[in-house]
Amino acid sequence: MNNKNPISSSELGTLWLTYQEKTLIIRVLDYFIQKADDQQAINIMGGLWQELDYYVKKIEGIFISEGAAIPKGFTKEDVNIEAPNLYDNGFDIMFIRILKEISMGMYTINMNMAYRDDVMAIYEGLTAITQKIYKLSTLYLLEKGILTLPPNVTMPKSTGFIKSKDYLKGFKLFGDKRSLNDIELGYLHHGIETNNIGMQLITGFAQCAEDEEVKQYFVKGMDLAKKQIKEYEQILLESDVQFSATSGSIVTSSTIAPFSQKLMMFCVYLLNSFGIVGGSFGAVFSLRNDVILKTSLFAKDVFFYANDGIKIMIKNGWLEEPPQVEDRTKIINGKNQK
Repeated sequence: MNNKNPISSSELGTLWLTYQEKTLIIRVLDYFIQKADDQQAINIMGGLWQELDYYVKKIEGIFISEGAAIPKGFTKEDVNIEAPNLYDNGFDIMFIRILKEISMGMYTINMNMAYRDDVMAIYEGLTAITQKIYKLSTLYLLEKGILTLPPNVTMPKSTGFIKSKDYLKGFKLFGDKRSLNDIELGYLHHGIETNNIGMQLITGFAQCAEDEEVKQYFVKGMDLAKKQIKEYEQILLESDVQFSATSGSIVTSSTIAPFSQKLMMFCVYLLNSFGIVGGSFGAVFSLRNDVILKTSLFAKDVFFYANDGIKIMIKNGWLEEPPQVEDRTKIINGKNQK
């Protein structure tokens, strides 16, 4: 198949968003590679940097060949590799692992919106890279004792079907609730794990943010993450499941920003999007109504928190405008397009 057809609107949009995310990750890697003192971690991050840089250039080539402006994305102006360590060792790979979780979800959606073979090839390649780095990161974190495994459970000895609608009930003033099933347990574990990392990340961002409104936004995000961790852990304790997730690192006392406020805000924007999608999945596949309600309410909280962040980025000129269709009303009325 050749690429005679011009790039479609959906392909242009997904490539634009992919460019934003990949250039952000490259800038994050610039800093973490510079500060890392573990050779295994440096190898993981260095390999990822090289492969992402290759695909960023591929995306730029498509934009150029189609006569489209190359997005600004994130540049070396958005990172200060001379800044002191903001996090202890271990956080770098833990954070990269979370970013790869986001990437896996994005590529699935993006592939479904691709029609040209060269665009599909980009998402195929990026998917393979993401899965490889995610696996390497997980094994590294387990080896270092940083990552907490989900709780063990007793293996089922038989199969069966749900016989009563009482299975759905999680709100009981009297009597015991049914124990969590393994699907619900998995989503709760994942929610605690990701919020732990998010809380550590945003704590560091709050320490070094210069703008007071941005700082308070990050503090609000810390509180939201703590609230979710507390609620999820309470549900587990009620089912007699003991759980403790490591944070991945300790935030240092540095107040010197390694990243621009634009980059930090967009990074939280990505995490918010991931949180909304993850919360939705948790609500859809959980069957106990108290778990469904809590995950749904948290998804709502994250949505409004994300919306506040978008307003801050727009206010400060930090949110790059995606490609968009022509404003036919303005053209017809003879007005100049932006």
